[in-house]
Parts: sequence; C-alpha cells; structure tokens
Amino acid sequence: MTIWYGAAGSGDPVLLLHAGVADSRMWEPQLAELTARFRVISPDYRGFGHTPYESAGPFSTCGDVADVLDAEGHERAAIVASSYGCRIALQLAQQGRATRLVLLNPGSDLPRTDDLRAFGAEEDRLLELGDIQAAAELNAATWLGPEATDEVRALVTEMQSRAFSLQLGREVDEFEPGFTLAEIGVPALVVGGAHDLLHFRQSARHLAENLPDAHLVELDWAGHLPSLERPKVITTLLLDYL
Repeated sequence: MTIWYGAAGSGDPVLLLHAGVADSRMWEPQLAELTARFRVISPDYRGFGHTPYESAGPFSTCGDVADVLDAEGHERAAIVASSYGCRIALQLAQQGRATRLVLLNPGSDLPRTDDLRAFGAEEDRLLELGDIQAAAELNAATWLGPEATDEVRALVTEMQSRAFSLQLGREVDEFEPGFTLAEIGVPALVVGGAHDLLHFRQSARHLAENLPDAHLVELDWAGHLPSLERPKVITTLLLDYL
C-alpha cells in the first residue's frame, strides 16, 4: 500500500478520514465502540502520521484511500470524515464508493472568511520563521473549541507538528478529482460547530442545503474537532446514524 492504515473489527465497513490538522489518531476515542459493531478502516494520508511522501509522481489522496478500500475488499463503505477529510469523502461518494456520509465541519469552495485568512497568514509567518512548534500550537488553539482538554490540545499540537515535519520542503504532484454536490445522492449527516471559524460554519450549511439527501446538526458547544472535544457525544451520534 502507498499509505498506512489501521483496520479492526468486523461487519459493515466504516471508513474514518482525518482532518488536515490531525492524523488517524484523532479517531482513537471512537474506535472501541465502532469496532465492536463495524469493520473500521482509518488511513493516514501522505504527509501525515505513519505515511511519508514516498513517491514524487502524480497522485490523489482520494485514489490512495480508494486503494485502501480495494485492499480491504470493499467496493463501498460508510464514510465518516472531518474537515479536509470531508472533501475526500465527497470525491469518493461521487465515484460511487460511499453508502452514507458523516461530514464533521466540512470546508467548501465558498470564499475564505477574514478569520480563516488571518489564521493562514499567521501560520505562514511562523513557518517562514522555522518555528514549527509555534505554528502547531496555533493550529491547536484555532481548531479546538473551549471544551478540549489540555491532553487533547497536546495531541493536536503533536499531530500537526508531525505533519509539518513530513510536508515542509517537499515538492509533490497531487491532483484532486472533482465532484458535484447535486449528484451525490447518498444520505449525509452534516455537522457544524458554533465555535468553528465562520468559513466552516457557512460551509456546513452550504453542503446541507445542496446535497440531495442531507441533514444538518449544529453543535452549540463544538469547535472544529468535536470528535476530540466531546468524544462520547460524537461516538453516540455516529453509532445512531450508522
């Protein structure tokens, strides 16, 4: 396989796609209960967690993840995705590889809001200074809501620092398959967080309005990574929906 993945449990397949500020470890609070009922598959994309960039040739993350499903012998799976992972989930759904979707705090092609641009500018400034630790801490402070524990903030900082160490200075040739929201007819649960950046709050509503079979849940306590902020609540939400 090009990318690392974990797989455990038995039953219908559930694919967990991590956020761009994290890796597959973000799903650890959900694994025990999900694997008791499903075959749970959780990859690390190239440049995250266990997966370095090993190929200089063209690739798509969607294609890498599809290869994981193939390796596990599954044509389709229920897909639970967070943030950047939602884009991959929608690409896979467009290709007929999803039975249903859970999209936690998805982005979209809507214009970037002022708060998102300000975050990006500060992250770029810190990385240009070579201060990976400060840039990782900025990410944890930005993306986690007020209920995240110190241990969770340390984990997100570590996961983002790991990604920076794998990605910075690497030239990659990645392409993205397209998708059309109106053509994705599988059931979708879209989740937004009241403490997330405005772009992602707007994007959750946009997806819920434009996917043909979608339901929106807005969490008044959540930031961008609710599965780490109130893990038991999100585990229950996933089990009920799946």
